[in-house]
Amino acid sequence: MERIGVYPGTFDPITRGHIDIIRRGSKLVDRLVVGVTTNISKFPMFSVDERMAMVRIEVETLGLEDHIEVVPFDQLLMAFAESHNASIIIRGLRAVADFEYEYQMAGMNQQINASIETVFLMADVSLQPIASRLVKEIALYGGAIHKFVTANVERDVIARVKQTGLKGQ
Repeated sequence: MERIGVYPGTFDPITRGHIDIIRRGSKLVDRLVVGVTTNISKFPMFSVDERMAMVRIEVETLGLEDHIEVVPFDQLLMAFAESHNASIIIRGLRAVADFEYEYQMAGMNQQINASIETVFLMADVSLQPIASRLVKEIALYGGAIHKFVTANVERDVIARVKQTGLKGQ
């Protein structure tokens, strides 16, 4: 039986930390579904389609496109996981604050469907401080983001900042 995992997130934009979790998480399953969702409280910089394209490029760069599917979702995570026959939810952790939130979510998800396990992967130490929210903020103020995202994503973020006219404000 094929072991399917789901790695959900907004990926706005996808960071080196996300890519690390995708790479490592893909080793735990036969097939990984990267679910790209929108959390309007996070004020997305990119549309779902744009974020999916970014994630797909990074998956191809890893050479894992035959093993990983990138899809949009706009529903309860457990319903999404069930619809893909997933047995594992993969979540990345950076700090204790992440753990507290993720622990609560894992508990709620277990109440919804106890047959789907949540697996936490600690971000690589060098990538732990990276957060999409901070990448966007640094870019909006004209700071360098190349340490936090790939060259493709950096180009997209800088172009969006220039397009919106918010750079340096």
